[in-house]
Amino acid sequence: MDKKPTNPFQTHFMDIHEEVLSEGDEEGTIKNEEKEEKYLNKTTTKAREPKRNRGRLNRQVSLETGFSVLNRERKGKDERKVLTRSGTSLGGLNPANKIGLEGQKRDFSIFKTKSTLSKQNSLLPRKIEKELESQKINGTSGVDDDSVNASVPAGRYFAALRGPELDEVKDYEDILLPTDEQWPFLLRFPIGCFGICLGLSSQAVLWHNLATSPATRFLHITPNISFLIWVLALAVLVAVSITYILKCIFYFEAVRREYFHPVRINFFFAPWVVCMFLAISVPSKLAPQQTLHPAIWCTFIAPYFLLELKIYGQWLSGGKRRLSKVANPSNHLSVSGNFVGAILASKVGWKEPAKFFWAVGFAHYLVVFVTLYQRLPTSEALPKELHPVYSMFIAAPSAACLAWQSIYGEFDGISRNCYFIALFLYISLVVRIKFFTGFRFSVAWWAYTFPMTTVSVATIKYAEEVPAFISKSLALGLAFMSSTMVSVLFVSTLLHAFYWRTLFPNDLAIAITKRKQGGEKKPLKKAYDIKRWTKKALTKNSENKDNSKNNGYNSSYDNSSVMV
Repeated sequence: MDKKPTNPFQTHFMDIHEEVLSEGDEEGTIKNEEKEEKYLNKTTTKAREPKRNRGRLNRQVSLETGFSVLNRERKGKDERKVLTRSGTSLGGLNPANKIGLEGQKRDFSIFKTKSTLSKQNSLLPRKIEKELESQKINGTSGVDDDSVNASVPAGRYFAALRGPELDEVKDYEDILLPTDEQWPFLLRFPIGCFGICLGLSSQAVLWHNLATSPATRFLHITPNISFLIWVLALAVLVAVSITYILKCIFYFEAVRREYFHPVRINFFFAPWVVCMFLAISVPSKLAPQQTLHPAIWCTFIAPYFLLELKIYGQWLSGGKRRLSKVANPSNHLSVSGNFVGAILASKVGWKEPAKFFWAVGFAHYLVVFVTLYQRLPTSEALPKELHPVYSMFIAAPSAACLAWQSIYGEFDGISRNCYFIALFLYISLVVRIKFFTGFRFSVAWWAYTFPMTTVSVATIKYAEEVPAFISKSLALGLAFMSSTMVSVLFVSTLLHAFYWRTLFPNDLAIAITKRKQGGEKKPLKKAYDIKRWTKKALTKNSENKDNSKNNGYNSSYDNSSVMV
């Protein structure tokens, strides 16, 4: 009489026993089954079966046999369920996960500072260290050391990323960090957060001019508004700076990745531009005489100038990082700082250094403007998602206008030329409002308020020189648009930070690999590539026809000679 076991472990034990011992003929299988049934029917062994079967189950999982039959009744001889060999289903034994819980820690430690990483490795057990070394030797490690330590080419960012700030990974790309969990806060904190400081500090300059300019005196704007915005901008700058310094200390490899990013590298100029903006718009309560010491200008311009030498040198002779390869509208941010530095130099009374930085900034602005206006066919394709960054086009000419007026003390022809260029570019972007729709919010959008604010300040200066109804109305309209944009972004930032808590998602842009992982979709051929391909195809076909004719003639000649 057949009895079905009620314990699920008994069924499981029978299947494992059958799989291991009965690999021969069917007679052996039937005998083994009869023996197992007799053995299970004994009352003396029922108390010990759960413990024995539990051990066999653990042994099965630990050995990764791949076969497991849990909580089922026998329906046929060859009917079995199979477990996959993925490491996650077997307790984190996948080599890419780096041995259980330690693997999850090491996934993020690849972007930590080297000293911290070596200290963590020294605390690991010796056995785990040997296994990690063996994985590296056998090539089974889930992280490519060359992809982490080596610098990523600039073209690789354009090929692997998309989005308004090149911050979204394309579908066919793989990254070095896990995407199914939230990363540490410092690893998610981007350099683009300095755009918040840039927008607030430029607003402090705008409201300072609205309160003190003769063209807007009829508004009776109190200087306290400018003072409050200035204090808010200073507080945000201190908070963002401290946070990013901590990121440099603990996750220096992530900062290094941002430095090589073709868009984010320009935001490394932002902290010094913000400091110069705050020095220019310092409230009268803090500086009654409105005079600044030249040491303030030297402190802010020195790191800016050193970084400028490095970046401009790469643009000139940087090979794969030359300007024609990495040019994008955010490069105007690295150029506009020269004009802001010129304004501050004129405020402290150093006219010649102010003229020097104005000349350097204007020369590079012309090069960047021409490069972006007429892109070379050999340069990297600018993604269509970068359209919002086109607002940076109006930043440099409007800042150049203000710098020239500050140096020479009058709104002369050169200042007006720069202002009219900025005004035309501003109007050309406003009429194409679709360029700025359909993209998700990010903190880097704060940088787009800086160009709107500078052109508003330039319009106020123009209204002082040409006090007409149209110029004053234009100044008020642009100032209103700029302040409205800053207010909307400020409210959106607070909502995303404290209500939705989506202000800092996983920063996928810094986790791309140095080389392509797996197959990549081939991009569409450009027009000049198609023409070149058709020419090659035509010449190859003509050559093949000539060769076939020659081969036919030779074969006929050979046949005739054979017949003779």
